Amino acid sequence: MAEALTYKGRPLARRDNEIYYGAPGDDYVVFIQILSTTEKDGVAVADKVHVSLLSNDPSLTPAARILKQSDKNGLYSALDIGEIWLKGAESGKI
Repeated sequence: MAEALTYKGRPLARRDNEIYYGAPGDDYVVFIQILSTTEKDGVAVADKVHVSLLSNDPSLTPAARILKQSDKNGLYSALDIGEIWLKGAESGKI
């Protein structure tokens, strides 16, 4: 059985050019959309990405669920800011 992908202890789920970072049952999750890729050593690598911190509160409208947004260069930068946002949201600083 394959091991689930995680980053800093949180689950990662990818479908095509969309990545969800965080557990679906938590109050908040980070949504990453890969906007463009570049070729490096024969492998497509995420270049430009859009990152959003989303609330999982079903009573909110889809637009109201977006708490923060940013464009980043590279997947690592997106995951890094996503981790910071999730920690802030969990501690009530959002």
